[in-house]
Amino acid sequence: MRFKNCKLRGEWAELVFAARALREGLSLLRPWGESSGYDFVVDQGERIVRVQVKSTIFREGTGYSCTMKDSKGPYKKNSFEFVAAYVIPEDVWFIIPEKKVRGLWSVGLYPNLEGSKYWDYKEAWDLLRGEFPRGIEIQAGAEEDGAVVSG
Repeated sequence: MRFKNCKLRGEWAELVFAARALREGLSLLRPWGESSGYDFVVDQGERIVRVQVKSTIFREGTGYSCTMKDSKGPYKKNSFEFVAAYVIPEDVWFIIPEKKVRGLWSVGLYPNLEGSKYWDYKEAWDLLRGEFPRGIEIQAGAEEDGAVVSG
């Protein structure tokens, strides 16, 4: 799929995210305007989480490089709770906690390399539902924002 520019690709990826999230049974909210620093809010019932949607088509060896920054540089703490990174050529989503990408300019996503750094976050839609699959531990109250994801 070809897009005239990255902005159009990003808008398309947001639509793909919304369609997939609804299929996954998630309740979505959309912030007004483009200045909030995140693209969607997922209502988990007792809490809401902010999601930044990213996408990539850029090959990096056997994986893909995905940019993790805004116009000012790498994302800062408390910008959002999760990034949903879409690897377009593979039609694969990575749902990654903010803590894992904070301060990084980009990440390498390897949809077919079991055990790669972000492998546990491949199609981890349970995280957006507030469920935590085996191998991903949540510790409440360990940081100011109330939740720390490790794994």
